[in-house]
Amino acid sequence: MSLIWAAISGHGFGHAAQVVPVLNALHRLLPDLRVLLRTAVPPSFFKDRLVPSWDVSPVLQDIGCIQNGPLKIDIEATWREHHRFHSSWEDRLQTEIEAMKTARPNVVLADTPYLALAAGKAAAIPTVALVSFTWDLVLSEYIAPPSIDGRAIIQSIRQAYGETDLALRINPAPKMEIFRRVIDIGPIAEPAPPAREQLTEFLGLAPEEQTVLVGFGGVPLDSLPFNRLESLTEYRFIFDGSIPSGSRRFVAAASLPFSFKTLMASVDLIITKPGYGTLVEAVALRTPLVYVRRYNFADEQPLVDYLHRYGRGVELSLDDFIHGHWEESLRHVRSLSVPSEHVLPSTGADDAAALLAPHFFTTSR
Repeated sequence: MSLIWAAISGHGFGHAAQVVPVLNALHRLLPDLRVLLRTAVPPSFFKDRLVPSWDVSPVLQDIGCIQNGPLKIDIEATWREHHRFHSSWEDRLQTEIEAMKTARPNVVLADTPYLALAAGKAAAIPTVALVSFTWDLVLSEYIAPPSIDGRAIIQSIRQAYGETDLALRINPAPKMEIFRRVIDIGPIAEPAPPAREQLTEFLGLAPEEQTVLVGFGGVPLDSLPFNRLESLTEYRFIFDGSIPSGSRRFVAAASLPFSFKTLMASVDLIITKPGYGTLVEAVALRTPLVYVRRYNFADEQPLVDYLHRYGRGVELSLDDFIHGHWEESLRHVRSLSVPSEHVLPSTGADDAAALLAPHFFTTSR
């Protein structure tokens, strides 16, 4: 039996979106592969995405960030939850060690829970981190409240990462010096086949209308300046959230007979934050992207740099986004030409699978 323990951060869906293509690529090399998903990500995310046989063990793996919507991080609450998480660190660690010893996986893959990496090391199981950022880099951007020893928490995280056998750094990503051994791999992107004609027909688009997908990842956006945006008659907006009844410009993504990935591959434009999955797939698809930055998240700048080097992107300020001043940015991004530099091949999933596969050919664990 080939078993991989896949520990996945439950902060949004971006980490799971990176892991799934890797596991599918590994399954192509190992048809008998079984996957134990150790994560708070809901099982529904993996349905129809993950090919090998899998089970979910819904155990919290890390905190990530506490957010008020996809664009605002509650820094004090984030530190408070990390403090609570680390106050019970030894109990959490022992629980993971015992579970790993019972399951006896060939390898532990973590994107990017440091708890699983520390437990795998203690259980004498090979550990591999799949990373586009690490949580110590994220927390280093935030000042802890006086009542919490943020430095001690960050040091504990770095110690766990530092014990990892191998880190696979997914391009693009910030520099990471905490790991003992790092191998750079290609971008991870698996765009769906487009269904542009079907989408056009379903929406009954006029010839001059452009489709715009508005989606901000696994942390939902609960409102938009709908009234102001109704005046943008050149566009039909597909919103990954609830819309007001009677809207002429907006359609709820959930009401359409297409997956979010199919919508990404079929629209004319995308509005989002600079998150790994959406941004890298937009570049691979050559789809223009308007982005709203947070300016306090570790992987944001490398992603923005990647977008401007290989794709078409325009920043929309948070204030303009909130108040519905979108038209200028949408027109600007449509006017951009495709960069002459070729996009990096999306080989990351196959690269990672090839590096994981040798762990399954050993005779004992």
